[in-house]
Amino acid sequence: MSEHIYKVIELVGSSPTSIEDAVQAAVARAGQTVRNLRWFEILETRGQIAEGKVQHYQVTLKVGFTMDEA
Repeated sequence: MSEHIYKVIELVGSSPTSIEDAVQAAVARAGQTVRNLRWFEILETRGQIAEGKVQHYQVTLKVGFTMDEA
């Protein structure tokens, strides 16, 4: 396929460790059921605070993948 045509889905990843781990978790999980993942874009970053400390990170992503040939 010479054209760059992508299907886009939105995912939310979370991690108690970091924003990067939240992204990795979302991409890894999507990769279990979606083929041909190609790129991601971070839309939102949020977190949970408890007792004055960051407890959890949450990241909303757009993920693009190429579709199989018809």
